[in-house]
Amino acid sequence: MNYYNVGKIVNTQGLKGEVRVVSITDFPEKRFKIGHTVFAKPLNKHDLITLTIDGVRKHKGFILLHFKDHPSINDVEYLKPSELMIDEGSLSSDDLKPGEYYYHQIIGLQVVDPQGNPIGKVKEILSPGANDVWVVERVDQKDLLLPKIDSVVTNVDLDHGRITVDVPEGLDE
Repeated sequence: MNYYNVGKIVNTQGLKGEVRVVSITDFPEKRFKIGHTVFAKPLNKHDLITLTIDGVRKHKGFILLHFKDHPSINDVEYLKPSELMIDEGSLSSDDLKPGEYYYHQIIGLQVVDPQGNPIGKVKEILSPGANDVWVVERVDQKDLLLPKIDSVVTNVDLDHGRITVDVPEGLDE
């Protein structure tokens, strides 16, 4: 089964078993709901810990979570720091509008120009502001930074694992 990062436990909060989470999902209200299951992967450990959310609130830019059967700080101290993940069964296609994709769907896809000539492959996605930037790894060249806008990214074909792009003049210098 595949797991996807949705946040990071960075600290505990108070004495009653809450943890501070930095969210890295576009859907925090869907991912962090009472009754939902999340998986924690503490640093330097390989096993995932299954946790059921039984409390959620926001506080000073963090999402505070409380987990079932973890009533005190002593029960959650070992979770910091941890990556917080969901399984692929928690993903829903109705989360996305047409033309939107989950990062894991894009990373690793081949990038080609309008004539079908290979450019490279997407190695990561940055979110600096108004639109995402797709980092394309190329052979024997610097990475190409492509803004995710319709005039640049002209077609995403998930079935064939290809992204067609029209690189504007001056972007590849």
